[in-house]
Amino acid sequence: MVAATESSGAGGSSAHKLGFTSGMVVQELGWDEDTDDDLRADIEDAIGDEMLDEDAIDVIDVVVLWWRDGDGDLVDALMDAITPLADDGYVWVFAPKTGTDGYVDPSEIAESAPTAGLTQTTVVNLGDWSGYRLVQPKNRKRT
Repeated sequence: MVAATESSGAGGSSAHKLGFTSGMVVQELGWDEDTDDDLRADIEDAIGDEMLDEDAIDVIDVVVLWWRDGDGDLVDALMDAITPLADDGYVWVFAPKTGTDGYVDPSEIAESAPTAGLTQTTVVNLGDWSGYRLVQPKNRKRT
């Protein structure tokens, strides 16, 4: 795993640092009143469109999954999230940071990812949220 600490200071937007680019198809799961509206707007500005909701039937480049303690089974949520992903697609799990309401222990994400067939590659600091980038293995076969 590669760990990184980034914030939305000088040198580009958070969304661009997270790999979001114009034209990407991004699906957002787990939205609620507590999500980071500035980050959401930044992602939509970077991709040049609105993020799709859970009812989308498109092939998805990136899934944004807002995840909090008490949201259910993370493995199940990740399995659902990867179903519409393009072969080179990936998932960003955004979870509240330590000491904030809904905090998720990073080990829960690290342990859930491989069970769902994903690998954690990056961890970033996003203010009150932490971002965990989960990628699919290169040899993943679609059925």
